[in-house]
Amino acid sequence: MTGRPGRTGTTSRSGGQAGAGDLLELVRSGRAVTRGALQRATGLSRATVGQRLDRLFRAGWLREGAGGPVDSPLGGRPAITLEFDDSHAVVLAADLDTRHARAAVLTLTGEILAEHAGTLVVEDGPEAVLGELGHWFAELLTKAGQPAAGVCGMGLAVPGPVDSGTGRVVQPPIMPGWDGYDITGRLSRAFTEHTGAPAVPVLVDNDANLMALGEQRTGHPDCPAFVLVKVSTGIGAGVVVDGSVYRGLDGGAGDIGHIRVGADALCRCGSYGCLAAVASGGAVARRLAESGVPAASGSDVRDLLAAGHPGAAALAREAGRRVGDVLATVVTLLNPGVLMIAGDLAGTPFLTGVRELLYQRALPRSTAHLDVVVSRLGERAALIGAGAMVVEHLYAPARVEERLAAMGV
Repeated sequence: MTGRPGRTGTTSRSGGQAGAGDLLELVRSGRAVTRGALQRATGLSRATVGQRLDRLFRAGWLREGAGGPVDSPLGGRPAITLEFDDSHAVVLAADLDTRHARAAVLTLTGEILAEHAGTLVVEDGPEAVLGELGHWFAELLTKAGQPAAGVCGMGLAVPGPVDSGTGRVVQPPIMPGWDGYDITGRLSRAFTEHTGAPAVPVLVDNDANLMALGEQRTGHPDCPAFVLVKVSTGIGAGVVVDGSVYRGLDGGAGDIGHIRVGADALCRCGSYGCLAAVASGGAVARRLAESGVPAASGSDVRDLLAAGHPGAAALAREAGRRVGDVLATVVTLLNPGVLMIAGDLAGTPFLTGVRELLYQRALPRSTAHLDVVVSRLGERAALIGAGAMVVEHLYAPARVEERLAAMGV
């Protein structure tokens, strides 16, 4: 957040007057898009605003748009608007699941320029999986007609808890061989190996977190408390509070799949009775297979649900009730405005089951203004969220100042 206007002008995060990074944030957010508006928002002089904007123009990060409303109450020529120039770089993003992955090239405003989905088995280990992602990224850049030198950063979503300070997964139940591995270093090397381009920043986060970020940014930007629950091979939740992902102390927030629900089923984490062991897409697939229906994964269950299979629908509704029982506590604790269901089981049967138990168990006050919905972005949610994570990191005010200085601008 930039500082607030005062008698001596807006201050930056560093405690001084607003810098070029603060001005860029005001333009990107739409809060001030003319020189005059920037002066009023920051308390800076016209000359100082001009000097700081000049740095952003020279970096290629800003451009002039069409004329806007007249800045002065005395009339005059329309003010020239300022726009964030999203054409100066692109972002690479990937979303890993247990047996498949999706990768894309995105603009700085989140438009997907090229995309690829395919089989990539997380149990093959980080060395092989991240090496293959580097290959995918190189091919996608060619497909999008974008130079590798134009990539400013990479974002990766993984199905496990992530320590945001290090970018490493921490004891992931469904990612054997990944615990503590240097994901950012390996993906950076793979990018350089396959493209010949210099290393760029790599950011990693949990897939449910990035799905929540992508959905909140694109569909619910004004929601102050947003919860997304992904139900696929496992079960996880992403929470966005006041515009920021809530990760907890070391990335473990939202891991609701390992809440004990009193069942005797063995979970992949080694414990008995976890929610994921009885209500995930993998759990539903196992029960279908036991009844003679060919299903090996959450994606198989998704296909059966799409085909209207009655047995899959019944089990999905039952799983929804199990998850809804747990979500009653989550909703009472967080009091969100939106609860979104995503992943392989997101659909009418599962959503019906969630609502049955949620509204029965949660306090009426907690659900009075709650919207319970399904994902809008679908399989692209984590990609959009990963792109947003990279852009918001690289163009944060303090980071902008560092980058401009490194460019000699």
